Amino acid sequence: MTFDANDAATGSDASRREILTWDEFGDAARSLASDVLRAGFTPDVVIAIARGGLLLAGAIAYALGTKACGSINVEFYSGIDERLPEPVLHPPMLDAPALVGKRVLLVDDVSDSGRTLAKVLALLTDAGAEVQSATLYTKSHTVLEPDFSYRRTDDWIVFPWSALPPVELAAANPGTGAASAEGTA
Repeated sequence: MTFDANDAATGSDASRREILTWDEFGDAARSLASDVLRAGFTPDVVIAIARGGLLLAGAIAYALGTKACGSINVEFYSGIDERLPEPVLHPPMLDAPALVGKRVLLVDDVSDSGRTLAKVLALLTDAGAEVQSATLYTKSHTVLEPDFSYRRTDDWIVFPWSALPPVELAAANPGTGAASAEGTA
């Protein structure tokens, strides 16, 4: 875990950012997988809350040797610290009836408000699955404490997969004849 030095210099906890590196992410995924096994939970399937939980769910599934993976698409954040009134499920939808009687590890990047995690956990439990949850981070104000969490923080978290803005066509295809900012005559 590293902190943005510019934010730390202000002395304001509200502006602090915790920066997760790819190396730390790999260590965190394996640590969470170990915690799950030590607790005696062997999942039949690992389900990611997309998008934030996708990479972590895949890494944990590999670490556990669990081949069955899935995802459920949920939108709650509409921008930095901007939320919709309630988490919203988006297609494609998860085949919840296929999870009846299965042990499911539900994975997300962070339990911030906890409302997304709580909504999906209830959906899976109502479908007849035995569910445990895992996140990289847990915030102190969450309404749902995950069963497994790598770290607690109330800082803004910068994940390695979302630290940069989306790729634009011109940047993704240099030299392909796409117009550049240096001028086209």
